[in-house]
Amino acid sequence: MEKKKAPPVVADINVTPMVDVMLVLLIIFMVITPMLTKGVSVDLVRAKNPIAMQNADKEDAILVAVTRDGRLYLSPGNKQLKIEDLPGKVKDLLTNKLDKTVYIKSDQRAKYEVVMDVIDNLRAAGVDQLGLLTEQVPQEAGRGASAPPGDLGQ
Repeated sequence: MEKKKAPPVVADINVTPMVDVMLVLLIIFMVITPMLTKGVSVDLVRAKNPIAMQNADKEDAILVAVTRDGRLYLSPGNKQLKIEDLPGKVKDLLTNKLDKTVYIKSDQRAKYEVVMDVIDNLRAAGVDQLGLLTEQVPQEAGRGASAPPGDLGQ
């Protein structure tokens, strides 16, 4: 009886399993990434000289979002709520926190009355530090800081 010989050793690298794993990871990241956005997306008001507020990006920051149609969302948790429920929920979130700042991000087309109601209700909840989130106005290529104030580029 003759012994069977082993097949010759293949010295090539088999990349098929690696490609399979990479494709699965790519799909997972593509599905998860949209869920990582914090809060509701709104068209923020544009300002020429906004103040950077890095603490608003923290995971435990308290954000109140006002949408264009006047709906309110409270983060963390991104829960929709009514204006009457805002003071109680914010008081609960502020207990045992060192940074008692609440950040408001409002759509630029939201009614001013709704934003003022949110501020009034936050003040009623005992919030003394408010941050109004805006975004930087993009600088035009032709205009710089040397343009005189009041010049509308006409």
